[in-house]
Amino acid sequence: MKGFVQDIEGLAVKNDKFRQVLYTAKNSQLVLMSLKPQEDIGAEIHKVDQFFRVEEGSGEAVLNGARTPIQAGFAVLVPAGVNHNIVNTGSVPLKLYTLYAPPNHRDGVIHESRADAEGDTEHFNGKTTE
Repeated sequence: MKGFVQDIEGLAVKNDKFRQVLYTAKNSQLVLMSLKPQEDIGAEIHKVDQFFRVEEGSGEAVLNGARTPIQAGFAVLVPAGVNHNIVNTGSVPLKLYTLYAPPNHRDGVIHESRADAEGDTEHFNGKTTE
């Protein structure tokens, strides 16, 4: 079957990896993320649009310097070119998933920690899940 059909909330809540690419299509990509207490993704700017959905925990979305509290159930849409960061301000892991459109990472990549992600120069190479 082409496509991805799974319990994304359950997968996000169980995930303990900083970043795990689950599925890459030609024009979009699904990625799980987990931020430890007081950890953030790191301020960044992409040439792609990005959507975040928080499944567990609490934190802040920072878009071009504007800070907004977020918690389970919140969605954050980051248009291409916007300086952004997601910060876990809570005392438990912040569990979320993100969609990139178009893809931003190499299909199947797993970064156990933020340090692993920062040390990896990988980028989307045109290969999709199927």
